[in-house]
Amino acid sequence: MAHTQKPKSISEFMLTHYRHFNAAALVDAAKGYQAHLEGGGPMLVAMAGAMSTAELGISLAEMIRQGKVHAISCTGANLEEDIFNLVAHEHYVRIPNYRDLTPADERKLLDKHLNRVTDTCIPEEEAIRRIEKAVLSEWAAASEKKERYFPHEFLYRVLKSGQLEKSYQIPPEHSWMLAAAEKNLPIFVPGWEDSTLGNIFAARAIENKINPLTMRSGIEYMMELSKWYLSESPKGTGIGFFQIGGGIAGDFPICVVPMLNQDLLKDVRFWGYFCQISDSTTSFGSYSGAVPNEKITWGKLDANTPKYIIESDASIVAPLLFSYVLGW
Repeated sequence: MAHTQKPKSISEFMLTHYRHFNAAALVDAAKGYQAHLEGGGPMLVAMAGAMSTAELGISLAEMIRQGKVHAISCTGANLEEDIFNLVAHEHYVRIPNYRDLTPADERKLLDKHLNRVTDTCIPEEEAIRRIEKAVLSEWAAASEKKERYFPHEFLYRVLKSGQLEKSYQIPPEHSWMLAAAEKNLPIFVPGWEDSTLGNIFAARAIENKINPLTMRSGIEYMMELSKWYLSESPKGTGIGFFQIGGGIAGDFPICVVPMLNQDLLKDVRFWGYFCQISDSTTSFGSYSGAVPNEKITWGKLDANTPKYIIESDASIVAPLLFSYVLGW
């Protein structure tokens, strides 16, 4: 009796076992991502949720290094939490039984300065305050010189200065922000103000220690995104859109196409590929749970745009898809 040969790679495992339902959608989306790149199209990755704390950087950083991601739109939390993990990983506390926590248990975590993200607690002193000290000097220097930068540019400056190197607690190749800084990757961070560093910046501005205009705004991010889209969309099959989760990280960048076409009358191409990993169920009035076809009516996607939706946990699915694209 013949035995099935064991897969030799992650990609072979997926092709062997992932044949139906969300598993098949994952393989289809990975093949579509690969085909888009082979057709010469750049790819934007939109990242919501807490994917940096989920250590997506282990695979995403390699995607960036190998030129398989050309821009990122992410929440302020994902921007900063990759660096928090970079310098304070050994102080993180994992709580596998987080579903059993009582309100009193949660309060004890707060008293210990442990901020919980599902099963993982970010240590305030070792992570947040360490980065605050580093970035505050950049903010203050720019404010004094009347210079203005985007949130990600300030963090790029901190990383490129090398001042944090002695504090690294994970292999630097596992940090997607380090990989992005090395390539000077375009990053767009809508709604940065609600992040931890955004709150800290606002507090320092309220204290008149920093000019609030030192930080470039979300409108300016949209203006930068429009420039990038105009320069990159003529390439190959156009720009692809790979979305992890929902919310502003995805809604902000995808709107650049109708803005350019309908408000600036530029006649640019639609997004050339679309995939969303989401566990939001399709429901009335839900943006995160809206099926891709709904985006056609808003002028974001075309009728023939390759479209994929994987209804699953992104912390499981995204590393698998990236592994496939990387040929692992």
